[in-house]
Amino acid sequence: MQTQELVVIAEFNSYLEAELAKSIVASAGIYTEIRNEYMSTAYAVAIPPQLLVPYDDAEQAKTLLRLHP
Repeated sequence: MQTQELVVIAEFNSYLEAELAKSIVASAGIYTEIRNEYMSTAYAVAIPPQLLVPYDDAEQAKTLLRLHP
């Protein structure tokens, strides 16, 4: 069970982009969640999907995403 505070490290234009980023970060063993997962498919402009990770892993996760554009 995840008990550490989750922080948003990125917002995306589509759910598919968020899923791709999630898989990149998760492959490094970092817990991830996508916020607005379902609402973003209907209202992507108003409610973008966001990638969340534990606070302590945020910098590493951001680095991983920068290395895999």
